[in-house]
Amino acid sequence: MQNVWGIAAFVTAVKILLIPTYHSTDFEVHRNWLAVTNSLPLSKWYYEATSEWTLDYPPFFAWFEFLLSHIAKYVDPQMVVIKNLNYASHATVLFQRFSVIITDFVYIYAVKEFCEKCLRPVKRSPEGDVFSNSVLSLAVLMIGNFGLLIVDHIHFQYNGFLFGILMLSIVRIYEGRNLEAALLFATLLNFKHIFLYVAPAYFIYLLRSHCFQNAKDGSILWTSFSPLRLLKLGTVVLMVCGMSFGPFIAMGQLPQVISRLFPFKRGLCHAYWAPNFWALYNVVDKAAHITGTKLNLFPSTNSSQAAVMTGGLVQEFNHAVLPSVKPIATLVATGLSIVPALFLLWRGCYGPKSFVRCLTLCAFGSFMFGWHVHEKAILLIIIPMSLLALEKKRDGQLFLFLATTGHFSLFPLLFTIAETPIKIILMLVYTIFAFTSLGEIFGLPRRGLCLPLLSIPESLYILGLIPVQLYCSVGHSLLRLDEKLPFIPLMLTSAYCALGVTYSWLRFYWLTWKDICIEKSKKRE
Repeated sequence: MQNVWGIAAFVTAVKILLIPTYHSTDFEVHRNWLAVTNSLPLSKWYYEATSEWTLDYPPFFAWFEFLLSHIAKYVDPQMVVIKNLNYASHATVLFQRFSVIITDFVYIYAVKEFCEKCLRPVKRSPEGDVFSNSVLSLAVLMIGNFGLLIVDHIHFQYNGFLFGILMLSIVRIYEGRNLEAALLFATLLNFKHIFLYVAPAYFIYLLRSHCFQNAKDGSILWTSFSPLRLLKLGTVVLMVCGMSFGPFIAMGQLPQVISRLFPFKRGLCHAYWAPNFWALYNVVDKAAHITGTKLNLFPSTNSSQAAVMTGGLVQEFNHAVLPSVKPIATLVATGLSIVPALFLLWRGCYGPKSFVRCLTLCAFGSFMFGWHVHEKAILLIIIPMSLLALEKKRDGQLFLFLATTGHFSLFPLLFTIAETPIKIILMLVYTIFAFTSLGEIFGLPRRGLCLPLLSIPESLYILGLIPVQLYCSVGHSLLRLDEKLPFIPLMLTSAYCALGVTYSWLRFYWLTWKDICIEKSKKRE
């Protein structure tokens, strides 16, 4: 596994080179949290509102910021002063950038663990052959993930070490160490609550595989249920949650903390629409309104409201033609989208790979139908799917399609001119490696217009990303639509990518159902 550490060293060097690049408001968000946790007592952490970027992550992440702040104050004391809004001294930038780089080693270690203990190589090649060696290819695809690079090391966030905890939990699932997996995942939930979306997969899998046993044909043995094992699982989860939320419950602050974690007044969509069902819903509503207005089917009073949802702002809005969507509707839609995946896992639990497939489908469902979904949440789908990409050709095919589409959908996060060549080059390098490597591993050469592993329609869709980017980068300005229709590039990118993500979701559901049917037939034989 020395080559894995070599890959990690190279990617870390790239991250260091990215230190001077643009950073988003998330940089100030985390600097403010350093100041809040360092300057105020615990009882005021979730009440402080000097900055608009209030603390809205679970308590474990607040403690993580607290620990960082006690190092930060020695690097630059002004960094942890609450009133120093938008403070970004050279020392502050270096400290925050390196804090992400260093904590990423949790993720790197987890990838190494998975490659060593869980990956079944499709093709064994010489140790140094990165393109056709399954283990090294997965290490590059995971450690050098384009989305993580730009979101954490340019845009600025701490997703790396959080996905590292998730990966370690998955490794423990593969090893059959279910209590440790539950402990790690409960810890992760108390760092960032977005992982609640995949919690149902953990609940069903651990209940099914840890508290019950299978018959020879793979069906569940109901008489094998172990209340003691269920009690142990519950104790582990409650212990972690108690450590996290206990102090705030004791202070009577739980409602305040919950209100910060789930701010439903932010509106259905983020400022830049995530490429999901609601992006397509918004586009249909906008098109219907424009068409209806031109045909005098709607009163002109609707026009101002219709423009709000394309203003690029985080706020609530009403749709002009289609029914407006409320939080409860997104909750129901999300629940309905993951129920079949949970049912498939319960009825056809054939080991850790079934779990990873269900986890990925839960992430898909929450991304497609959730309330105020951030575009960055696509990584919660891409990273688990990476673990399946080198197992079967059809999973590798879908990974290539989704990863390319999903990573492209992150382009609007880096809207500055200086970062445009950086994001394009980084994505090209990652995408070319992914297609080349999986093409070599599965032994399928490129045919005509087809990209490796992809069909002609899939290849044409991926190649269609090129004109979309050309229009967004150059064409929109040349047509002098910047002031009149400034949101068109964002809407075009989101809607086009939403088509690809929707296709990936439906196809992945089909492949999962097909896999379970095959496994069932094998068990019966």
